[in-house]
Amino acid sequence: MPRVKVARKSTSIDMTAMCDVAFLLLTFFILTAKPKVEDPTKAEVPFSSKEKLVPEDNLAMITVGGGGKLFFSVTGSDIRTETLKAMGEKYKVDFTPEEQARFAVTEVFGVPMANLKAFLDMDAEQKKTYQQPGIQADTTGNNELSNWILTARKADRALHDKDLDIAIKGDRKEQYPVINTVIDVLGKQKIFKFSLITDLRPAPKK
Repeated sequence: MPRVKVARKSTSIDMTAMCDVAFLLLTFFILTAKPKVEDPTKAEVPFSSKEKLVPEDNLAMITVGGGGKLFFSVTGSDIRTETLKAMGEKYKVDFTPEEQARFAVTEVFGVPMANLKAFLDMDAEQKKTYQQPGIQADTTGNNELSNWILTARKADRALHDKDLDIAIKGDRKEQYPVINTVIDVLGKQKIFKFSLITDLRPAPKK
């Protein structure tokens, strides 16, 4: 008997819909991705074998690096704006709407109030090369760090009715007294629960 020939069919597939989905996903990831923030402290945090993620929002972080310099950051542009306004009133510094907008997108800084306006007027390239002197934390006198923390906590409570989570990020090469100063600042505000930022490494085998 003669063989039955099977009719060949075209294997071409219309990829238009697949390309549309791919571009939609790519656009979504680009728009939702957070840009990497330039860390002015260059702090090398210590290692730990315990893993507990710190929250990505509702967080205030004090960073110690660069030879004992103190830096402050708080999540949320609205909290940063209200915190700056309150600090300006406290220290009699008038920040313009443009300076407030720049501070709202400044995720970490380490300059005293006397230099903050000049810092906010810098462009992106100038900020990269500028050596920030750190926030003052004199426990016997002018303690700007304490005021930043307290003001940010009040702003978060007023805007979101929440309590800020607090974290300390310290360079592993820093001396203990500097870290202890930060802990004293938190203790005077009755903050006895906070996170310490570390790098994860495997626990040693027994």
